[in-house]
Amino acid sequence: MDKLKILVVDDEDRMRKLISDFLKIKEFTVVEAANGEEAIDIFFSDKDISLVILDVMMPKMDGWEVLKSIREHSKVPVIMLTARSEEQDELKGFEYGADEYISKPFSPKILVARVEAILRRSGINQEETLDIGGILVDKSAHSVKVDGKELELSFKEYELLLYFIENKDIALSREKILNNVWNYDYFGDARTIDTHVKKLRAKLGDKGDYIKTVWGMGYKFDPSTGEKK
Repeated sequence: MDKLKILVVDDEDRMRKLISDFLKIKEFTVVEAANGEEAIDIFFSDKDISLVILDVMMPKMDGWEVLKSIREHSKVPVIMLTARSEEQDELKGFEYGADEYISKPFSPKILVARVEAILRRSGINQEETLDIGGILVDKSAHSVKVDGKELELSFKEYELLLYFIENKDIALSREKILNNVWNYDYFGDARTIDTHVKKLRAKLGDKGDYIKTVWGMGYKFDPSTGEKK
């Protein structure tokens, strides 16, 4: 299994290096951002980030804004770091969706231990497979099998199928699909979704019927279709 990737966001070079060095000792892959805007760019362009360590006080865009942006689109665990230890700030962090709130100064070893504990609780560090209606998705291997036969999917086709499966029986608008599969800042034609859905349906064969068109809105993944046959 590949190393888990952690995004470390702090405007202090020394702090980023300290945290990164301790994470790397524990075999994590680390990517760094020096401000909030850079953090947003990295996070939404890299689907492999398993956890974010986020400083609160930063130039351009502070940690609160970054956290709110992440939570609008993702449930990836976020640990907030701050020199402010007031109860009101800590409560604000949890209200915005932080998983952990750590005050500076802190022990790097304790921080890494909390990272490992959060990943264990969230199950992110476990291999995961999804088996639904004859479609088997191995998330760790990034592979898809239909009735035991492995499919050749493009990266976006895989991401689209995974998004459908994880939101089965939910009507999804094209805008929502674009935001979550093509990233929040995609400005292309929404018809690209229709093109990818057409290709995905074809590759899924009979299972392609699971992807239902919701007229005037978007699509819904309904695996019960196969059960009714």
